[in-house]
Amino acid sequence: MSNNLDELKHHQTEIKGGGVVIVLDTGATINPESEAMLQALHSRSTGGLLSHLKILSEKGSDNFMKNFYVGYGHKSIGDCGTVSIFVEGVSMLVAKAIQDWPLYSGQEASTRYIDFQTQPFKNPADSKEGEEILEAWRTFYMDAMEPTKEYVRSQFPIGEGEPQGVYDKAINARAFDILRGFLPAGATTNLAWHTNLRQAADKIMILRHHPLAEVRNVAEAIETTLIASYPNSFGHKQYEPTEEYNKYWMENDYYYHNPKCPEFQMTSNTVDTNLLPREVLEKRPAKTELPKYLAEAGSIQFEFLLDFGSFRDIQRHRAIIQRMPLLTTELGFEGWYPSELPEALREKAEEFLTKQSERIQKLGITKEDAQYYTAMGFRISNRLTGGLPALVYLVELRATRFVHKTLRTKAKIMADTLIKLFSKNGLTIHLDEEIDRFDIKRGEHDIVLK
Repeated sequence: MSNNLDELKHHQTEIKGGGVVIVLDTGATINPESEAMLQALHSRSTGGLLSHLKILSEKGSDNFMKNFYVGYGHKSIGDCGTVSIFVEGVSMLVAKAIQDWPLYSGQEASTRYIDFQTQPFKNPADSKEGEEILEAWRTFYMDAMEPTKEYVRSQFPIGEGEPQGVYDKAINARAFDILRGFLPAGATTNLAWHTNLRQAADKIMILRHHPLAEVRNVAEAIETTLIASYPNSFGHKQYEPTEEYNKYWMENDYYYHNPKCPEFQMTSNTVDTNLLPREVLEKRPAKTELPKYLAEAGSIQFEFLLDFGSFRDIQRHRAIIQRMPLLTTELGFEGWYPSELPEALREKAEEFLTKQSERIQKLGITKEDAQYYTAMGFRISNRLTGGLPALVYLVELRATRFVHKTLRTKAKIMADTLIKLFSKNGLTIHLDEEIDRFDIKRGEHDIVLK
């Protein structure tokens, strides 16, 4: 690896409409393509790594990846090399589209650490009316921030012996949690995606048919940058029937929206309790996952209303299947957000939300593009399906005092449902006993450079 980071050659591509894609150059002597080749040689030779390194040194990996991975379609070879892709200056909707993948690994900028006074908002309608809606969200958010912090301080005074710095961060986190509901999904963010060569190609194949033009532009920029970085591993042949099929279902059935979505309901339970060994369920200690094989017993499906802000959090659970919800104003605004504002702001917020909803309706754009102008506090119809190991992990992680109120409430209902169904089979769920207590340890959940 180069000792001088300035000498590294990161390939980057500007995204049509704004933003940039950067593929990280780590400076490694053995790059992802070479690493994939070394592992692939293991499948055809017992000579061992040292002999494979000699072949790599003599022949390189270029022709190998071009012929065997891209040319012959040995897709498992692409699993053996990984790459880090940085996508910057894109909407929250793009971030969710990229992360809508069972094997996604990466990070996204938290709304708590973005300065929304200057952060760009995407305006796909490219209209004055659209810009006014977006700027109205920004103004409300910024004007309400300090009064909300003061109100939260009055609700939760600092305790004796509590560090002032940690307390202040906890207060800020609470205020950000309240006001994030008033940010539009068109607000821009940055995300990182660490993936293998195969998964990158497979995901791009879907993203290039996404209903949103911005996502399609991002897919094009990612592919262009990957081809520049690893020309022997990308540029796969496109098959028209496959492309047409992906285009069809992405355009017609990608987004999920149920206008009659229940507040909360278990809509399906196919778990065969005869496949649940009692001792395995009973003996599991706290902070320990159930073995994955228990998912063979069947799955449970829940459907419930959830604000889009909290969907961004629950979407991180990729061991369960979740449909991508369509963000609209139709299912109403989550009442928790205005209820947590200072009293003087509550009525103003309700009037503001009504006015903003009316203005969005008048834009005359597609329901997909209208998402950019819709605040993340509006509710979506969330449908998720998973086996017992994935669901138990989800509820134990999300039904705690350190999770956003609107999500932990639904996680607790899911936990109670699982206990009711399977406690007789030995299932124990380890839950936070003070789920709604304000805890300043929230202020310690930070990454600080020292």
